[in-house]
Amino acid sequence: MNTILHPPTAVDLVEVAPRDGFQSIHELLPTADKIRCIQALIDAGITRIEIGSFVSPKAIPQMADIGDIVAAFQEHTGMRFSALVPNLKGADRALAKGIKELVFVVSVSESHNQSNVRQSVDSSLEGLKAIAERLRREKESVGLRLDLATCFDCPYEGEIQWQQVDAVLGKARDICQGIELEVGLCDTTGRATPYQVANHFTRLRERHDSAALKWAFHGHDTFGMGVANALFAIQHGATTLDASAAGLGGCPFAPGATGNTATEDLIYALQGGHIDTGVNLPRLLVAADAIAALPGGQTASHLRNVPRERVS
Repeated sequence: MNTILHPPTAVDLVEVAPRDGFQSIHELLPTADKIRCIQALIDAGITRIEIGSFVSPKAIPQMADIGDIVAAFQEHTGMRFSALVPNLKGADRALAKGIKELVFVVSVSESHNQSNVRQSVDSSLEGLKAIAERLRREKESVGLRLDLATCFDCPYEGEIQWQQVDAVLGKARDICQGIELEVGLCDTTGRATPYQVANHFTRLRERHDSAALKWAFHGHDTFGMGVANALFAIQHGATTLDASAAGLGGCPFAPGATGNTATEDLIYALQGGHIDTGVNLPRLLVAADAIAALPGGQTASHLRNVPRERVS
């Protein structure tokens, strides 16, 4: 007997081009160009945007103007803007600018974590602990997203088993007790397959599912599996998907990892399943074109190559 798939009626979409995408461009982009591209994404109906990261400008010069960018959109009260913070100092800066959703990244793989942030996984978890304690003192509600990098594959250690993810996630959940948490399983190298994604989500949800925990998937399209992996993720419990308009991006600490899954490709697939995202696809393509035109970016999108009259 054939199994009939019942996709969810709606998913949250997080647009990551302004952070994961822009930071992959070596040449400094004018702040005005970044603001113009973000506004185009908003005009397309995107309501969740990872707007940037509060990191040292010495580490990532592209993010030196994050304060100005956040200020430019402070009147957009209907938006959910999140920002990556590498430590407590970054969290304090983000909160001071009015950011209400923080993103913290730790790799499952020790080798990748050392390459990415030059410290052990346990040291990174200590940083998460400091941020969690800070959020517990906040009078206003602040969301926390934990992105677990190299959940499926590590460029240095190879395939990652779900038990390895479970070990890190278990420690993180102990640290974040009392805080509503969204956990993103990240395919940093783009090497995951749909069946591996399904297995990880199934096993980890068996271990950790609760009303206070939400699940997300962040994929790259290095092996052409980005959209398929995202669809398998929502079929097995993810309620949030990350994507980047025009496929802009790529992890600088994962050799060979190309861009993120293109938002427009993913939206097309979701619309085929009558899954609501609230995004206007033609307008999104306009935003994707603007982002693809930025100098120095690495992009990869299927839908942008299709004649526009064929895209409904």
